[in-house]
Amino acid sequence: MTEQVSCRNQLIQGDAFSILSGFPDEIFDLGITSPPYNKQEKNNGRLVSKVIYADFKDKLPEEDYQSKQVEVLDEIYRVTKDGGSFFYNHKTRWVNGEMFHPMDWLRKTKWVIRQEIIWDRTIAGNIRGWRFWQVEERIYWLYKPVNDNKKGTELESKDAKMTSIWRAVPEAQNPHPAPFPIWLPARIILSLLPRKTEALVFDPYVGSGTTAVAAKLLGFDYVGIDISQEYLDYAKNRLVNCEDDREKIEKECRLHVVKKTSSQRKSERIYTPKVTKTADSLF
Repeated sequence: MTEQVSCRNQLIQGDAFSILSGFPDEIFDLGITSPPYNKQEKNNGRLVSKVIYADFKDKLPEEDYQSKQVEVLDEIYRVTKDGGSFFYNHKTRWVNGEMFHPMDWLRKTKWVIRQEIIWDRTIAGNIRGWRFWQVEERIYWLYKPVNDNKKGTELESKDAKMTSIWRAVPEAQNPHPAPFPIWLPARIILSLLPRKTEALVFDPYVGSGTTAVAAKLLGFDYVGIDISQEYLDYAKNRLVNCEDDREKIEKECRLHVVKKTSSQRKSERIYTPKVTKTADSLF
């Protein structure tokens, strides 16, 4: 496919849905993104300022926002290969006391929701007291089944040891108003693409280029889309100077190691002792 070849290792300026609509079916192996959250450009806390993007108004009626997210996610489903995955970073939000949860629209998409991961950012943006401090965001592992097999394939032991709660502070020293840290896409790429050297990773809201930089440093091709040329220029500079992030990537790589896989432990008859719970141990 000429479209697939020409878009490799490219950052494309434009609206995510419009650009994705021009791609052929099933060209991406793995996607990772964090879209704008529709924070209305007014909701800020004592510790962080309100989120305002360059070249984009994050200010839609909630119903329109959710409908557009479903449209984009279904288009991403089309361009993802069977058996491919898409990781979608979002959060619960409150507007005038009403909670909006990402599951409100994710269940309306074509994707199988394989897992909900909690990103514990360890800090709160707003410390006022209407509710307990919200320090977490969500990362949804969305899966495109093969032959209606919703379970998918098993993770390797070195990756499966990761828990469903990921703890680390947000990225700092980044001009983008809402970047995620580079270990996050690196962890996903390492876990999902351990041997697929020809795999293509993409981010439809690539922003400052974190997903693309992680993919490049781990030896994979990438495609990024963003409506802001300003952010894309910054992302391109990061890609040129990606070795600056090498140590952060290597730190994440060092977590993906086990001394013996489950199969090796079984073949060598190494078993984890069973723990018998007593009434006293429960308290």
